[in-house]
Amino acid sequence: MAWHFDASSINPQQAQQPGGSFYGLGIAPKILETLSRLSFTVPTPIQHKAIPQAIEGKDMIGVAQTGTGKTLAFAIPIIQRLAQNKGRCLVLAPTRELAIQIDETFRKIAPIFGIKTAVLIGGAAMGLQIQALRKNPRVLIATPGRLVDHMERHTIMMADVNILVLDEADRMLDMGFLPSIERIIKAIPRDRQTLLFSATIPAEIVKIATAHMKLPVSIEVAPSGTTVEQVTQELFIVKKESKRKLLEKILAQYHGSVLLFTRTRIGAKKTTRLIRDMGHKAAEIHSDRTLGQRKEALEGFKNGRYRILVATDIAARGIDVAGIELVINFDLPEESENYVHRIGRTARAGLEGRAISFATPDQGPDVKNIERLIKAVIPILEHPELPKETFVQGSGYSSSGYKPRYGNRGGGYGKRPGGSNSYGKPRGFGGSHPRHTYNKSSNRGHGGGGSGYGEKRAYAPRQEYGPRRESGQRSSSSNTEKHGQAPYSNPHGNLPFAKFRRPINKNPSHFTREGP
Repeated sequence: MAWHFDASSINPQQAQQPGGSFYGLGIAPKILETLSRLSFTVPTPIQHKAIPQAIEGKDMIGVAQTGTGKTLAFAIPIIQRLAQNKGRCLVLAPTRELAIQIDETFRKIAPIFGIKTAVLIGGAAMGLQIQALRKNPRVLIATPGRLVDHMERHTIMMADVNILVLDEADRMLDMGFLPSIERIIKAIPRDRQTLLFSATIPAEIVKIATAHMKLPVSIEVAPSGTTVEQVTQELFIVKKESKRKLLEKILAQYHGSVLLFTRTRIGAKKTTRLIRDMGHKAAEIHSDRTLGQRKEALEGFKNGRYRILVATDIAARGIDVAGIELVINFDLPEESENYVHRIGRTARAGLEGRAISFATPDQGPDVKNIERLIKAVIPILEHPELPKETFVQGSGYSSSGYKPRYGNRGGGYGKRPGGSNSYGKPRGFGGSHPRHTYNKSSNRGHGGGGSGYGEKRAYAPRQEYGPRRESGQRSSSSNTEKHGQAPYSNPHGNLPFAKFRRPINKNPSHFTREGP
């Protein structure tokens, strides 16, 4: 089925700005009472548009800014449909933190209908998850990898799943979960409702929608890549060695909770130690931390035990903490889309927030790609105690930080510009060593500019190699004896390395062969 926007299915009154409450969206009175008790009174734009469509059982693709209540937008209609009909719901999420967060949202409403949930994520005990599955949960929240593990162990059956939710689907594709997602979808009946929610919708998502969804309704309350309006964005151009000093100044200026992002888990570890050395209470959350450590760090950040939380992009979409004052991009993300998800951790639920990014002078193209995505120019600020820096013009760096193989760097692989068939530049190891050439007068010496192998030994006649074999002929032990060693024996012939064998001793005056 082709993917299209079914504009006729949306009530014109619903397409306007949300009203004053959840009434009029088709929500059951029992759920409305629970929402009122939880102080959920005014629906967000994505909730106002998505809930009526999902309650009717339509397939849907929802695009909204991060932090606008997408989880509740599909949790409410799913619980209402499960309360009225048989079947189960499967929610796929890219990270453990996001899966736990989704479960917390379901648990606020599902118990009033006796609906149980189960979370299937990596890092948790498989036995406890099997016990939870035996209690017949009707809402399964899982990461793709762990769900496939249960499928291979035959500890879960999905023949009765009639609602499928792909949350943050673009992130799951970025993390390489597409094969697992395809396998999971094949195990689910085709007669189902499929809901897909994310802040960005790349071309790969369109392919999934075309292949596995039935005439999905597209609901887009903000263009893909739109940032939260209440976020004040700022950018500092700073050299790598000056990031520590700039970070120290910023942390002294802001006294609220701070979420700091690094590009790698190693960088997260180093930055966490750096912040602790400054006298701040900080925790880290990344893929090298166990599930218990990640839970402890997130809970400590929520209750104020840690003022600063250092995270990588893998955990960016599972952090839902109210009142984060500042988001710091200590390293710019590898993918521009992750910038939107990072700064979306602040200014949630209508509050104001600030996002500060550090960019090195050679990251001008990265900043341009981000600005092109968010359709806005990020103001560049200067700190009075740090030297002024600007972006390098014509640095040759692409948006992914890729460095050219040729030019002034030396070395490289493949053909060099100009059509030469040699590999890299005509330099040796390191490129600056003098080239070695043989000097007949001294039997040694260093000539000019090349391989840099060092001093050459005295000239000796070239040793003769063993008899040439036909292609495919196995090597015999007599032709593979090495000087001073036992005959080499390999039942498989070792044919690919035949030309690297040592020469056979045919001159007893030079070498003395020892016995076997």
